Amino acid sequence: MASKRKQYSLSRRPALFAGMTALAAALLLPQFARAQSYPNRPVRLILPFGAGGVADVTARLVTEKLGEKLGQRFVIENMPGAGGINAARAVLSAPADGHTLALFSNGTAISVSLFKNLTFNPVTDFVPVSSMGYFDFIFVTQAGSPYPTLADFIKAAKQKPGMLNVGTINVGSTQNLAAQLFKSTAGVDVTIVPFRSSPEVLIALLRGDIQMAIENYSAVRSHIADKAAIAASSSGPVRTTFLPDVPTVKEAGGGDFEARSWNAIFAPKGTPPELIRTLNVALREVLEMPDLKRRALDLGIEAKASSPEEIRDRLKADIDKWADVIERAGIAKQ
Repeated sequence: MASKRKQYSLSRRPALFAGMTALAAALLLPQFARAQSYPNRPVRLILPFGAGGVADVTARLVTEKLGEKLGQRFVIENMPGAGGINAARAVLSAPADGHTLALFSNGTAISVSLFKNLTFNPVTDFVPVSSMGYFDFIFVTQAGSPYPTLADFIKAAKQKPGMLNVGTINVGSTQNLAAQLFKSTAGVDVTIVPFRSSPEVLIALLRGDIQMAIENYSAVRSHIADKAAIAASSSGPVRTTFLPDVPTVKEAGGGDFEARSWNAIFAPKGTPPELIRTLNVALREVLEMPDLKRRALDLGIEAKASSPEEIRDRLKADIDKWADVIERAGIAKQ
């Protein structure tokens, strides 16, 4: 009798296995079908910045290639506004189906601590897809300046506390907070002078109103090429590819300093994981294209993809980092 039961049990195993396989396939089929059909219409990428800046140019470079790769247009929508609230609201109000995406940056991490009434949480309301690019800032001084290197500037600043000026764009920008961080890590007392725009910063530098400026490479590239300005240092952890002879702030004696910005794509919470994977794989392929890398590098951008986890961790780390800088600098919340 026991033998018959054993034979019966064994005879049912193939049928049971087949049934489990069919069930698994049925459960996975909708996800597979979604991934295969995505995107099925144009994809909106909403930026919390106006047109023409580094983030905007990066996004247009990448989405042009991404659209070719995935067979649908990617449409850039610029929605500037305090703290990225307008852009975030537009993304969160759309269906979480991968057809409306957000561009986040280091500025998003700063906004968490800089704005009192931020109506979204970039960590919990969104899911990361991938980074698009990273870029350093350049410390520049006027040609003919008595401080041609950052080491010279630091030495003079320590000899003349409060007498030297560093220009950046508006209070709370990454450049401005980088200047605040520099004061702390280099142990110098300098006056940070905020301006409304990059051209205003550079005009002030060239006429000698400020002795040092911190800016994007794209903003200062022509002045460096024309020898009207000198690249004194770069802000990243290692020397930049586009200015390999220029030392980092740390190398120049500025202490344990690093200020690197980034741009990344995020999707609203609830976006199916398989669509995130589809986008991540496509971005990895696009960001390895030699022509895109070359065009990005001309703007001072290192085109580079990441895993969703890597860019999420970077966002969280930068939220903590810049919150500390804002608090120590006594910058009032907006």
